[in-house]
Parts: sequence; structure tokens; C-alpha cells
Amino acid sequence: MRADDLIRSALDRGQPALSEYESKKLLSLYDIPVTRETLSRSADEAVSAAADLGFPVVLKACSPELMHKSERGCIELNLRSERDVREAYGRIIRSVDLELEGVLVQEMVPGQRELVVGLNRDPQFGSCVMLGTGGMMTEVFKDTAFRMAPFGMIEAKDMAEELRFKAILGAFRGQKPADMDILCRTLIAVGKIGLELETVSELDINPMIITPEGRVVAVDALVVLRRNGNDRIN
Repeated sequence: MRADDLIRSALDRGQPALSEYESKKLLSLYDIPVTRETLSRSADEAVSAAADLGFPVVLKACSPELMHKSERGCIELNLRSERDVREAYGRIIRSVDLELEGVLVQEMVPGQRELVVGLNRDPQFGSCVMLGTGGMMTEVFKDTAFRMAPFGMIEAKDMAEELRFKAILGAFRGQKPADMDILCRTLIAVGKIGLELETVSELDINPMIITPEGRVVAVDALVVLRRNGNDRIN
């Protein structure tokens, strides 16, 4: 499926945003690394998916209307057995009062170093890409760098250099440095999404985890939509 087809289908269904599953499909189309995951629609499917992915896994409620899952108890982490998965699936289903697309079964990505990558549209400058310290500390540290799209590898590397906590991108407490080539290409790709897909109002990858081996992976993603060039869907 092409990116514009994916978004058009969501707009036709009246969605305010892409679900996490759809958002990561979009990122994958732009060669942005995302978690291995499966969308399950029953506890049995979730258990089977977890066995295929390998334990431990994460379960998440999946719906285009769920933009802040952690605040609603819709995420279950570090599930290490079929029993854990089955019980977590039931808790997630009971925790929401809306129709779900399904429950995501996702690989548990190790790593304590977290980044945020985003896209927004400035009325004056157009598509702007953001890189910053991610996870729960995003709003606390407000350690961010911005660039107008399009830009190349040099500008992407400069963004990383501007971060006050840029040390986490290097070798850190026995962990390998982040794969800067992939990180920079991710920043460039997010800018490309903003330039090519006018119906994308905002994009948020948070967190993007740096694993102990230096792999950079989008663990959660949100793509907010608008119906045309002027009217964002609320």
C-alpha cells in the first residue's frame, strides 16, 4: 500500500489520526525503523503473535482515537509468558470504552536512552522537523533542535550536535553509540513526509529508543491528520 492510499483510507473512515499500527506502516514506507509487531483481535491471536515474536513482549490497545495510551492504562509491558499475554489482553480490553482496531503485540525493545522525533507545520516556515530528548522527560528537559524540511545529512547531524544531552548518542555506560546514519536518515525521512503528504498535520515518534547495541527504533508513533490543506481534523 502506498502512503497516500493509507492516509486516504483513514480519512474516508473519518479518523482524526492514524492508529499506532497505521502510523508505523507509514513510517516503514519511508524506511524508518519500527518495532516488530502484530495486530491481534483475540487473546488467542495475541498469544500466537507473542510466541512468534519471542518473549518478552508489549501489548497496547490500538485505535485512531487513542492518542495517549499510557494515561489510560492501555499498555502492558514486559510480558514473559502466554499466561501474562492472555491476562494482559483481557485487562486492556476492559480498560477502554471504545471500539478498538485490535491489540498490538510488540517486541519489547531494550534500552534506557530515549529520543523524540516530530513534525509540525509552521504557518511561516512550513514543515519543521524536531529532534529531542524523549520518553517521559520530553516536557521536563525541553531539549530540542529544529530544522525546516528539506535538509540533508549535514543538517541532520547538526541537529544532534545541538542537543544538551547529546552524550547519550555516543558510547554510554558500556552501551554502543547510536547508529547516527539511521538516526539522520530518519530525520530526513520525517521531513520528506511533511513535504509529500499535505494531509499529515503532525507526526510524533516518542520514544525512539537507542538499544544497548546502538540500534535506533521507533517504539511508538502518532500521525495526526487534516482533511485538506487548511482544515485539520479535530
